[in-house]
Amino acid sequence: MNAQEFKFETETIDYGKINKGAEGERVFVFKNTGNQPLIIKNIQSSCGCTIPKKPEKPIMPGEKGEIKVSYDTNRVGGFSKSITIFSNATEATKVIRIKGIVAEGVTLEKEKSMISN
Repeated sequence: MNAQEFKFETETIDYGKINKGAEGERVFVFKNTGNQPLIIKNIQSSCGCTIPKKPEKPIMPGEKGEIKVSYDTNRVGGFSKSITIFSNATEATKVIRIKGIVAEGVTLEKEKSMISN
């Protein structure tokens, strides 16, 4: 093997069922399994509700890198979003995904008002 290669621990992160307004950041961990530095040039998401953050430095052979993804959890309902990674890897375009369900949920404030009434 004589190139840059991605090896993701997982290519899909399932948030499961989360409450509206919950922490929306998740991290994709990958390893450069090639023998050349891996450079992530750009990352695009399928919608403005998903914000990916790419590593700024090249990932050296054998090193791990992270791609942080923030989903806007104020949008109630099911979601499935793709994140496209553009790099100098053998597979120049790579798609990873996030999915889950954001539920309305009962907030502490609602519970307090119910108790006090």
